[in-house]
Amino acid sequence: MMLRGGISRIAGASLLALALAACGGEAAEDTAVPPASGAARTPGAEAPPPIPVMGPERRILAFGDSLFAGYGLDEGESYPARLEMALRAKGVNARIANAGVSGDTTAAGRQRLAFTLDAQEEKPDLFILELGGNDMLRGLSPAETRANLAAMLEELKARDIPVLLMGMRAPPNYGPEYQRDFDAIYADLAQEYGAQLVPFWLESIYENPNLFQADRIHPTEEGIEQLVEATLADVREALPEEENEG
Repeated sequence: MMLRGGISRIAGASLLALALAACGGEAAEDTAVPPASGAARTPGAEAPPPIPVMGPERRILAFGDSLFAGYGLDEGESYPARLEMALRAKGVNARIANAGVSGDTTAAGRQRLAFTLDAQEEKPDLFILELGGNDMLRGLSPAETRANLAAMLEELKARDIPVLLMGMRAPPNYGPEYQRDFDAIYADLAQEYGAQLVPFWLESIYENPNLFQADRIHPTEEGIEQLVEATLADVREALPEEENEG
């Protein structure tokens, strides 16, 4: 749901706001390890010592649309950048490459997938796949979205790259048949291709308009922090167990 340029002209921010309300409800920087995301601190109390970053470097490729690209946010405030910092705060030696492109549909992601993978210096330990919202807003058929995501998962499986699939949901105003078909895509494909799944990755913020920018589409910095906090355990679990030293 990232809807910059042509997408916003086709669907409009108001449609996405309705979608979010109806759903039931950049490269990261080398910096000092921050406190864990969302950690509370008692006034006057000393901060706990930082957890040392340990183990081999864990390479994660975050592949998605403007929700990953960090639309409207300062450099270093995108979801992949903040996720890297949160993982390192937990002791995981994570490095996340941000391959988010604003406006991407699943068809566009499918077209650039092989090139993006080939451009990596080393094979990723984990691939986070976040696409499909723009398909819905363009009114593309769930069958087309499913086919494109399946092709990407097939390519990743052939390359033996573990995947965490970030699920989306369709709003009821698209009609029960569309909603049923779209919502089934992510769980079905995750099971078919052995991918880990976050069923609806905006779950933790979609009911709170204060966590979205003025366009009511893209999360604020605080919204990104909430998303990181809500999905951090999923990302850690999706990393190959034998190499996850965190």
